[in-house]
Amino acid sequence: MVTTEQVLALAATSLVVIAVPGPSVLFIVGRALAHGRVTALAGVLGNSLGSLVAALVIAVGLGPVLQRWDTALEVVKLAGAAYLVWLGVQALRGAGHAGQDTVAGSPRTRGREVRAGLVVGLSNPKVFVVFAAILPQFVDRSAGSLAAQMVLLSLVPIGIGLVCDSTWGLVASRVRTAFVGRPQRLRTVTRVGGASMIGLGVLTAVTGRHR
Repeated sequence: MVTTEQVLALAATSLVVIAVPGPSVLFIVGRALAHGRVTALAGVLGNSLGSLVAALVIAVGLGPVLQRWDTALEVVKLAGAAYLVWLGVQALRGAGHAGQDTVAGSPRTRGREVRAGLVVGLSNPKVFVVFAAILPQFVDRSAGSLAAQMVLLSLVPIGIGLVCDSTWGLVASRVRTAFVGRPQRLRTVTRVGGASMIGLGVLTAVTGRHR
């Protein structure tokens, strides 16, 4: 149903778009600097799940509807922006107790971080626009179910995003780890992570959905 040529062409196009740091990268780096490796990777997983949900929604034919439903998109965007600001404030409030990978031993907390990434992934209307605008160009209308092709092809940019975001998260968490044993510097790094999330939330709120 999906050919190697389709996958390679989509992968090349997706890599160009995804390689440029955007909202998801800023979110992951902020979480890594504020809380450490486990939190960052949980956020990566949640963000990827959010992208998958968006792809499924578009595959069943709701993409064009969502693109025209400006009010709903604006509400989703503002809700995500508020959530980012809240995460940033929480990180700043916890900066005084900064430690290494504070969520590593808590499955319940890791689940909460996955959900946080999911909310962030779903709250960015650009995700829906990208899947609705780019993916259809690589669908072969003579090769079977269009919805099934959309779902299968969506795994390509999602997989690339998973690898890229994980790399950013691991690099940022190494920076944080380098400051363990230096409380003042670690607190500064944590505050930078929190501030970046607040800045991303504000940027998300004030920019248009085609940013």
